[in-house]
Amino acid sequence: MAINDVLQAQRMFMDSLLAKPNVVGVAVGLKNSVGEPSVVVLVQRKVPTAALTAAESVPKEVNGIKTDVVEIGYVRAYDSPRDRYRPEIPSGVSIGHYKITAGTLGTVVTDRTTGEKLILSNNHVLANSNDSLVGDAILQPGTADGGQNPADVVARLERFVTIRYVDDPDVPVPTPSPSPTPTPTPGGTGSCDIVSGVVSVVNAAAALVGSHQRVAPASVHSVTVGPQAAVSTVNAVIQTPENPVDCAVAKPLDPTKFTGEILGIGQVHGTKPAALGMAVRKSGRTTGFTTGTITLLNATVNVAYGNRTARFTGQIITTPMSQGGDSGSLLVDGTSNVAVGLLFAGSDQSTIFNPIDAVLNALQINL
Repeated sequence: MAINDVLQAQRMFMDSLLAKPNVVGVAVGLKNSVGEPSVVVLVQRKVPTAALTAAESVPKEVNGIKTDVVEIGYVRAYDSPRDRYRPEIPSGVSIGHYKITAGTLGTVVTDRTTGEKLILSNNHVLANSNDSLVGDAILQPGTADGGQNPADVVARLERFVTIRYVDDPDVPVPTPSPSPTPTPTPGGTGSCDIVSGVVSVVNAAAALVGSHQRVAPASVHSVTVGPQAAVSTVNAVIQTPENPVDCAVAKPLDPTKFTGEILGIGQVHGTKPAALGMAVRKSGRTTGFTTGTITLLNATVNVAYGNRTARFTGQIITTPMSQGGDSGSLLVDGTSNVAVGLLFAGSDQSTIFNPIDAVLNALQINL
């Protein structure tokens, strides 16, 4: 079958095919079953033939050329994740505490106790790295993208998991016996202005013990590294505070405005554990939709927040898939709309995520 014959049939029947309900486009391609050039009819969703009238059905041939039907979903022009979204606000877009620059709205969640709808992101996005009060204004878009207080207030800070920094009050423990991580208590504040920094991957995997990676909070926030030296005495060592997550939730002023659909991904339901080699994706304020691969699990990483540093344990590391401002993006499995992690740090070489179940349990929320 000559391709020119297929193109001619497409031109001849374009208007009549596009007039059918559910049809959003017409193209030329290879029919999946036979690999023969055909007129391809693009539909928002496939419908069983029995549910269609003769007029609504796509003919098997047009002008002697076979047809094929391909489902491509709802097609729309992509807006910038930095835009001001009204009346509906999707996930994967610019948001932030009124005192920071901007981060990313991860997704919509529900409170396990009250069932209320909340929005999820990082502590350093919604709670200004601990320097905030419950009820503080949350803007969409963030201030770096033109958000104004109070005109663009869309939510109020509900709660957050406090970030413990390495220079927080010391917790001496006997040596050589190990001890559990101390109960988190409020730490200091951190500035939020730049996007790069250096931290050390301390225990990502046996092959990388002692190696270093360049990582930093992946939002429009200041990140530099301070010295970190082990402190010991004759009978005790000082335990460095450890963090499992960097996360927070806010309560929408109008819950009906938040769709929960992530730009470029759609609705996400449920969670699954990370696995080495897993294909993953995310949608964020700065880089939009990107894909990557999980390269490391159970990483212990020192991350810089302004002029302070915080140690995180049990983290997920992927190939580079973020830039400054993407903090708060939800990490989603590459083959199904299931959540895997919450983006909070990254660099040119890698991106770092909290495991999603640790986030949900820490905040007592459900997807």
